[in-house]
Amino acid sequence: MPLDIIVGAQWGDEGKGRVVDLLAVQADIVARYNGGDNAGHTVTVGSQAFKLHLIPSGVIHPHTTAVIGNGLVINPATLLSEIEMLRAAGIIIDPARLRISYAAHLITSAHRALDQAQEAARGQAKIGTTLRGIGPAYTDKVARTGLRLESMLDLD
Repeated sequence: MPLDIIVGAQWGDEGKGRVVDLLAVQADIVARYNGGDNAGHTVTVGSQAFKLHLIPSGVIHPHTTAVIGNGLVINPATLLSEIEMLRAAGIIIDPARLRISYAAHLITSAHRALDQAQEAARGQAKIGTTLRGIGPAYTDKVARTGLRLESMLDLD
């Protein structure tokens, strides 16, 4: 049973998505283990273009299962938007095809607001975040104070 692993040495923009797309043709499972919705890539299949930020691109292939691991920080709005976009294109997205770790942390509107406020407070020394709340969500993850996907299972 061969195993292909693509690991980036940088914070993105290095072509990982393209390599994953090429290898996913022969893969049963394609997984993401860290990151957020700050980056992403466009997958073009025929005349259809899919812009993905959270869901692993291998889900485009009908035989693959996509896995979102607990190292990701997930913006629920982005996730739901991607699911709807894929479904609208005729791609089956259900619990058998998309598996998400209950331990993955959520990006909230408070994280986004904090990210924007911190970046603004830096003035000319700003670091250039995407203002999507990823850094503050990871801070909460490391501090063990953040909300995890499993929190969404409790309707109260």
